[in-house]
This record gives sequence, C-alpha cells and structure tokens, in this order.
Amino acid sequence: MSPVLSEPQLLIDVRQPTRVDGYVADGVYAAFTAPYPEATGPNQDCALIAPTSGGGVLAVADGLGGAPAGHDASRLAVEHLRRCLVADSDLQDARTPILDAFESANAAIRELSVGAATTLAVVELRDRVLRPYHVGDSSILVCGSRGKVKFLSLSHSPVGYGVEAGLIDANEALHHEELNLVSNTLGTSSMRIELGTPFALAEQDTVLLGTDGLFDNLHLAEIIDVIRAGALDAAADELARQATARMVTPSDDKPSKPDDLTFVLYRPLRPSQVMPSR
Repeated sequence: MSPVLSEPQLLIDVRQPTRVDGYVADGVYAAFTAPYPEATGPNQDCALIAPTSGGGVLAVADGLGGAPAGHDASRLAVEHLRRCLVADSDLQDARTPILDAFESANAAIRELSVGAATTLAVVELRDRVLRPYHVGDSSILVCGSRGKVKFLSLSHSPVGYGVEAGLIDANEALHHEELNLVSNTLGTSSMRIELGTPFALAEQDTVLLGTDGLFDNLHLAEIIDVIRAGALDAAADELARQATARMVTPSDDKPSKPDDLTFVLYRPLRPSQVMPSR
C-alpha cells in the first residue's frame, strides 16, 4: 500500500489496466481504470484522488462516447477540479472549489465547440463526513459492511429516472434499449449540479464512485457483495475482473456492455488504526 497521498493523483488517458492505492482523508483508497477490451481509441474515463487541508476529494468522469472529443471533456473535468482544489488549498470546506470546478469545466468544454460532453461524480470527505456532487450517470454508492445501501446517487438518464420512479425494474434496466442515453452532462448550457446533503460515514462503510462501465455490467447486489468487506485493493481487482469478464463474454441473462471502466473505492480507517507516515 502506498503512503499518505500528499498531492492530487490524476488518472487521465490511461491505455492499460491500471490500479493505484494509498491513504487519503484518514482512510484508504483503491482506484482502477482501463479502456474497454480491444479498444483502439483513447480511454474516455478519468479519475482524481486529491488530499485537501480538511480531508480529501474523489472523482470520476466519463466522456460521452456518442459525442466527439469525449476524452477531452472528461480530462477537462478532472483537471479543472484539481486546479480549483489547489487554488483554494487552505480552505477546510471544499464545497466552493468543487462547485467552481463544475462551472469552469462546463464552460471550457463548451468552448471546444465540437459537442463534447462528460459526466462528473465527486465526493468530498472531511472528518468522516461525506458530501456527494454529480452530473450525469456516473454513480456514487455508500454501503455498510453487511451490504446495506446507505446512499446511491440518482442517474441523470431516462432509464435512471424510470428506475427512481418505480417504472423500470433495476435489474431490467441493465438490459434497457435506452441505457446509453444521458440527460444531464457537462458541456451543455443546461448542465445541472446535484449536490447532496452531508452525512457521517460509519467505521466499516465503503464508498464507491464508478462510471457506467462498472454499473452497466454488474448488478448492484454483485458490486456490494465484492466491496462491502475485506481489503480494498483485493476488492478493486475483483470488481475489475468481473466487469471485464461481462464485457468480453456476453450472455442473454446477464448485463454486458463493452465500455471504458473506471472506479474509486474508499473506506475510513478505524480509530485504532494508524495512518502511515508520509
């Protein structure tokens, strides 16, 4: 396991399956990214793990494959987030730089003038309190050690809204013909930031941020079963293995959607655990 993170760690345009791990915000993290199997173009997913004076920030972004320059859009999203966090590094509360990053990245993506767009999911961590922010269908999940879902972000998509309204079964949604559609993205004049209420994490809670390469290939129960307990680095490896296997070997009764795959896992350390020295 790597030492305590002292500077923002960016995963941008990663062309090979890559896992990184370490300590941030009084907890442990493990992140993974890979282009979709047999990809010939750039990885359109990006991730950020950043320490702050009050804790830390985690983020994933997924450039829309159906629009041009998706990899540029996701890169701009995480780069603007890093810049805003560094510029306001003395702030205990990261709310302002995070919201500034959403706005400035949205403007920069629109200035590309090619129709580029991306999702962006962010969590702020401070004193074992989490606050979620997101645009699009990249998801934020918090679950307990026994598998209880304590938070799941609403996917900004027709299918996501249908599931939330009870019109579409969550398992059936993974086979829906409109699964690839997204209703709210960075890169548009109508971009809307969903900002969640802060809530406290319990000792054994696990936080997961993931692009649809994860959530469209595994059922929620399958994801939770992997991440709810055990070492995070092992959980990251297993999530990547299972999601990639679904992409490579499709079947009629299981979801399968070839896509770039990126996620970040986080779990707070127990009071009895000691953070390693920098």
